[in-house]
Amino acid sequence: MKVTIRGLLAATALISAAGTAYAQDVQAVIDGLPTELKAQYDGAPQKVLPSAWDNFAAPAKPWKWCHSESYQGNPWRVSVTNELKRLVDGLIADGTVASFEVSDSNNDTSQQINQIRAFIDKGCSIITSIPGSATALDEAIDAAAKAGIPFVTAAGSVTSPNAINVDSNYARWGYDMMAAVGTALPEGGSVLLVEGIAGHPIVVQEREGGDKALAEYPKLKVARSVNGNWTPNVTKTVVLQAIATNPAAIDAVWTTGSESRVVAEAFSEAGRPAPLITGSITGDALGYWKANPDKYRFEGHAVLPGWTAQTLFRVGTRLLDGQKPKLNTLLIPIPPVHAADLDKWYQDCMTPDAVSVFPVPPTDPMPEEWLNAYFSNPAPTKGWDYSKVPGACAQ
Repeated sequence: MKVTIRGLLAATALISAAGTAYAQDVQAVIDGLPTELKAQYDGAPQKVLPSAWDNFAAPAKPWKWCHSESYQGNPWRVSVTNELKRLVDGLIADGTVASFEVSDSNNDTSQQINQIRAFIDKGCSIITSIPGSATALDEAIDAAAKAGIPFVTAAGSVTSPNAINVDSNYARWGYDMMAAVGTALPEGGSVLLVEGIAGHPIVVQEREGGDKALAEYPKLKVARSVNGNWTPNVTKTVVLQAIATNPAAIDAVWTTGSESRVVAEAFSEAGRPAPLITGSITGDALGYWKANPDKYRFEGHAVLPGWTAQTLFRVGTRLLDGQKPKLNTLLIPIPPVHAADLDKWYQDCMTPDAVSVFPVPPTDPMPEEWLNAYFSNPAPTKGWDYSKVPGACAQ
């Protein structure tokens, strides 16, 4: 077949026009969101597309719910799975769901791909996941879509257009954390960066936001960057090593994980002044703060396993119920936690050893009316009632 330059130009123009139309459709949806949700898309690193599931027909009940985990080696990840199971068990009890199955690849991307393909072969009605890679799972996700199985992610977006990503703007969060450090240290200072699992989509996004803020606060200097793998013992080891090899003052620790308590302990054990620590608040950190108010300085948010599992469940349930998402990426606001608010989050069961205790926000971080805005035919989420979420001390 003969291809002319004019034909190529015409084809290019059609592709460009289609891309423009998609962008306009996406922007129209974002513009129509509640203010709190619309703000999440400002500078979001995830590629936002129209949903590939806007014509999905609800499968017959009872549904088979399958969950693909990439790592269960820390309390946060375990808590996500436990809360998701609690919620799905409620649907099992009323006959809506037949079974709930979990796989764990332990940070082995190839194994996670194989586990996803096994779920496809088993005929899962839906596959929810915390992915171990932004790109490596795409072919398996596309295979699930071909089989009519929605693939819904949390805590890390993937690039397949056939996924529904229930995520947050972690680049914005990384920026906010570093900006908080810059604001607290107007004369500048030395910052230790403690990141999560190297290469994880969230880690990449957080660092992009942190670096952007660093450029705006040139008086801040990076002492060192280490990976704590979002795991307490690993984090404490690498922080102690960083302290030992940096005799100069470290004024702040930028960490966007849940290990602020062990960071504070490391500085105390090394006889170093307490730095300002950013990150996500946890029960053990609140317990440490209550017992050692002079050794714990915090400014951050609540990236909690509870609401992560809950939003994943709610989006998955709505999809199975036949509700049609408008976008492929549904961004969820991260609740802020300021130093002055620590007493409002603390509860008696929270001690420095309460590593599996995570706070529960006093109000739903994602009200149903906000979630409704993400669907063209919204309806209340089956099996969902925030007032029935167990309190932090009941978990």
